[in-house]
Amino acid sequence: MEIMLIAVVSPLIRCEWQLQDWQVALVTTMVFFGYMVFSIVLGLLADRYGRWKILLLSFLWAAYFSLLTSFAPSYAWFVFLRAMVGGGVSGHAQGLIIKTEFLPTKYRGYMLPLSQVFWLAGSLLIIGLASVVNPTIGWRWLIRIASIPGILLILVFKFIPESARYNVSTGNAGAALATLQRIARINGAAVPEGHLREPAQERRGRFKDLIHPKYLRTTLQIWIIWLGIAFAYYGVILASAELLERDPVCGSAALALQDSSDDSEESHSPCHCHFFGPAAYQSMIISTAGEIALNPVNILSINLLGRRLSLCITMGCTALFFLLLNICTSRAGMVGFLFMLRALVSANFNTIYIYTAEVYPTTMRALGMGTSGALCRVGAMVAPFISQVLMSASFLGALCLFSSVCIICAISAVTLPIETKGRALQQVK
Repeated sequence: MEIMLIAVVSPLIRCEWQLQDWQVALVTTMVFFGYMVFSIVLGLLADRYGRWKILLLSFLWAAYFSLLTSFAPSYAWFVFLRAMVGGGVSGHAQGLIIKTEFLPTKYRGYMLPLSQVFWLAGSLLIIGLASVVNPTIGWRWLIRIASIPGILLILVFKFIPESARYNVSTGNAGAALATLQRIARINGAAVPEGHLREPAQERRGRFKDLIHPKYLRTTLQIWIIWLGIAFAYYGVILASAELLERDPVCGSAALALQDSSDDSEESHSPCHCHFFGPAAYQSMIISTAGEIALNPVNILSINLLGRRLSLCITMGCTALFFLLLNICTSRAGMVGFLFMLRALVSANFNTIYIYTAEVYPTTMRALGMGTSGALCRVGAMVAPFISQVLMSASFLGALCLFSSVCIICAISAVTLPIETKGRALQQVK
């Protein structure tokens, strides 16, 4: 929801504070900067003190600073507060880790991608709210209303257990057994006979474990892939908003030149105001719905072809569709290309999330996800300047850059040293 919220708010703050393109791009970049910095810290803390505590902290943090943003008196305050929101959102990945550590091996490849449905629901909710709230009571109320779901989710945390795998890895077998017994009662089943045994790992969440010879190549390639996927994913989201705001379809440039003599002085300003209309919001909904279009195919491919080959194929197709955006087409054609791009970049994220959570052992899983998330945000920090600045200067140049990065990621994916399809989660290094 966070980046979609920034995307639909950007035209309004651009006009209210008379911002240039680079200033609008900086908002998104600072959100990811906050995410990058705190992603590593919260990942390390989650491996040492538990996933549940960090997940709760991150929700409280993000909701608090999100509400504060709606009262931002200036552009500088807005940027700072959204960066703090990004720091809080970085801890939300612990929810995926908890789910991964509970799911049996044979169900992980099916259940984890279904999380994309809720990601999609959040994005569609923001677009729907923006179409009603932005033109009437303004972007500040949109942010306040968008903060409500995060606040409500805090109330259900008492129903979320700590990871049993984490408790076992810390030697707290009693807490792990209590969690499993509670789940068994809910499911009307019995806990299998036996004892939970695992030596406590005194040293957990150490960065040097990620670059141990056993995981060094895997870690480096995962970082490259995360960086590239985020660059492409958030590039598509922000480019969609920019393309729909400026409407650069065939003939629009000629029309702009033809009508330039009739433009007002404001339209010549680099800080001109172009607000989304009903057609733009409709196009955003259609393209965003693409995020779930390939979900069934993605689920089948990662379970039949494996994580590595599946990711290689979707990254290669992403590179192709970035280049297809340069084809002169109608607005419907552009929306169709954006629809497919959203579907592909979403499939990329699904696969790499699953792979990263599966490839590392429990004692370093949260740190592995945290460092990957940090590198991911480096790509995301660069994306706004390509989608919102470079694309205005050289459309083809921006598309070629996005496509080239996707090709590099496809090669990195297919050459990953470990395939996690059908592989049980590892407890220790």
